[in-house]
Amino acid sequence: MACHKQNDNPPTRSFRMGFANSAPRPDFNAFIQSLNEWSQRADAAIISTEIPWDSLLNGESGYDYIIHNYINLVQFYRQKNFTLWVYIDPENGLDRKSDADALVKLGKSIADSDMQNIYTGFVVLMDSLLMPDHLGLALETNLIRGSADPAIYGGVKSAANIAATAIRTFDTKVKLSVSVQVDYAWGKISGQPYIGIDQDLLDFPFLQELGLSSYPYFNFGSPDEIPDNYYSRLVEGKNLPVMVTESGWISTQITGFNGGLITGTPASQQKYIDRQAVLLNQAKAISWFQLTFTDIDFSALPPSTPQNLQYFTTIGLVDTSFQPKPALSSWDSIFRHQYFH
Repeated sequence: MACHKQNDNPPTRSFRMGFANSAPRPDFNAFIQSLNEWSQRADAAIISTEIPWDSLLNGESGYDYIIHNYINLVQFYRQKNFTLWVYIDPENGLDRKSDADALVKLGKSIADSDMQNIYTGFVVLMDSLLMPDHLGLALETNLIRGSADPAIYGGVKSAANIAATAIRTFDTKVKLSVSVQVDYAWGKISGQPYIGIDQDLLDFPFLQELGLSSYPYFNFGSPDEIPDNYYSRLVEGKNLPVMVTESGWISTQITGFNGGLITGTPASQQKYIDRQAVLLNQAKAISWFQLTFTDIDFSALPPSTPQNLQYFTTIGLVDTSFQPKPALSSWDSIFRHQYFH
């Protein structure tokens, strides 16, 4: 009797993987080192940014800002044949109760029609000049709606819809989306039962796909506690592709929003990366982004840096000296899975 060796099918992934370019400190050489290291373990890239209100309101043209800050980077991504996501935040990325810091200082708001016009003009330029494959027009919309003044949320809603209409007049190819905060949608942040995202789907009818933001270490003691359908439940019964546009798990202990201690370790962070693959496959996600490849040296940042950035400084896959953490080996292992579309 002949003995035949069984050939198991190689593991696969339905999602592209990548990062936003980051560095431990504001140093050009560190940014280049980070870019060279993470781009070896990615097939996609994301630019996720607030509107540069300071620059635009001080007279710099959106065109000049984009040319100076993004064109060379995007050319590098294109040379790597990366799929490109661009996500543009009209609100405050570190404080969803508030307008962007620059607008607050000037007594302005995204609720103002002139600020919505500046936002729309910048978004149109980003799409025209960078030609992303995917474009996000607002971030964590459900968390803004649940946290900010209704006028701010109304401004975000209006701005994103105006921008979507403007973009569709000349670009019919780019996939449009917003992101939602998964932990909030499950009621974890507000202490409510499951909330879902039905209101977001009504408020942003241009959606062709949905970004997911999740930092579950604030709400779960271990990655094992995250339900398998943590992502997929949000779009059950809906023909809406999803992608993780920001996420992470800390590798050290921090003090949380309510003053309690949140304990992360290198081992639990690695377990989270492995857990992500399960959640992504359950949701048939199309991409997975870590915004930071490196940890962040908070002491090296300007004094004006918001203090709550410290909640996210150890979610990188390498430390501030570019030494790999255990999570990196899990990321690399998943990245080696055969990608299929």
